[in-house]
Parts: sequence; C-alpha cells; structure tokens
Amino acid sequence: MKAIIFGSPGSGKGTQAVILSEYLKIKKISLGDILREEVKKGSELGKEVKNFVEKGILVSDELVSRVIEENIKIDSFLLDGYPRNLKQAQHLEKTLAKNNKKLDYLIYLNIDEKTVEERLSQRRVCKLCGANFHLINMPPKEKGVCDKCKGDLIQRKDDTPEVIKRRWEIFSNESEKILEFYKDKIEIVRVNASEDKDIIFNNIKERFQ
Repeated sequence: MKAIIFGSPGSGKGTQAVILSEYLKIKKISLGDILREEVKKGSELGKEVKNFVEKGILVSDELVSRVIEENIKIDSFLLDGYPRNLKQAQHLEKTLAKNNKKLDYLIYLNIDEKTVEERLSQRRVCKLCGANFHLINMPPKEKGVCDKCKGDLIQRKDDTPEVIKRRWEIFSNESEKILEFYKDKIEIVRVNASEDKDIIFNNIKERFQ
C-alpha cells in the first residue's frame, strides 16, 4: 500500500501517521522528521531548511522533492507532510511513474482554522528528541520536561500566532488544488480531524479493515 496522509498544520498528521503506519505495518516517511534531522545535524540542507522555517514559509519545492525521491523507492509507505502543493503532487506522480509505482489512497484530515490555532499554540516539542506534547490534550508528566528523554520542552518558532496564521493561509490556498488533482486518480478518505486522536484513528482504521 502506498498512501498520503494530508491535512493542515495542527490536523494531527504526525500523530496519525505514526499509529497508522504501525497498524498497517508500512514505513512512515515524514518530510518534517527528515528535514528536522538535517537541521539537528547542521548539514548544508539543514541550514537551508532552518532559514525557511524561521521565516514561517515552506521549504522550496525543489529541495523537498529531491529528499522525497530518495525515500520512496520501496513497495509500501505512508507519506506525511508531502505533497504540500500542486507542483509537488505533480512531481510525485512523475517520480512514482518513473519507478513503476502508483498511489492507492489520500487520507484527508479535515479541520477548521480555530481548532488549528488552539492546538498549535499549546504544542511543545522536546529540544533533544523532537517528541511532541500538548499542554492541554497530551501534557508531559513533569512541566517543561520530556517524558521520553528528559530534554527541555520548547515552543517551535513556527507555532507562534503570526506564523500559524500564515501557514494556514498557505495550506488553504493549496489544499483545494491537491484534492482536485487526486480526485479521479486515487481514493480520497476524508476524516474529521477535530475529534480526539483515538476517535480519528478508529475512523481511519475502519476504512482499511
């Protein structure tokens, strides 16, 4: 199975990608994880990525497409965080075709702007291992400390109100184009992402039983 999990920042893509990939026993390919690892290493790619992130804008299509192409040469995968615009979707189709592959599903986590703002403003990330927490829905056991590695929890620079609004605007402009592009190509599984994460997962899981 080859699928995309698609939704706005704060829709829960990362959380659902982890549990869904484990349930389906397929590899999760997270663009965000790959890029953050490069930033952590301080590589040339990481420096480019950091510059984009701190400005609240998306990493260039050319850069992320190059990264993704190196990671989808396998039989089954779940793509998280890519494609983010029509150009990337078109590039992905060409890359898959070149490797004699085809997508099966697009799982669309549908959510409203107000819920996104509430979620992201309360999100905290471990400075060391990158684990995600939420001050209301999934708080750490000890305030400001990661449950997994005891690292400091911080607010990402792209989770501030101004940047959240900008990211939402970018997503809104591109999402309709992507859904239109895929509507006659693969099955689109639409899920209400405003629910609790367990309810969201059960709603997705029902479609693959």
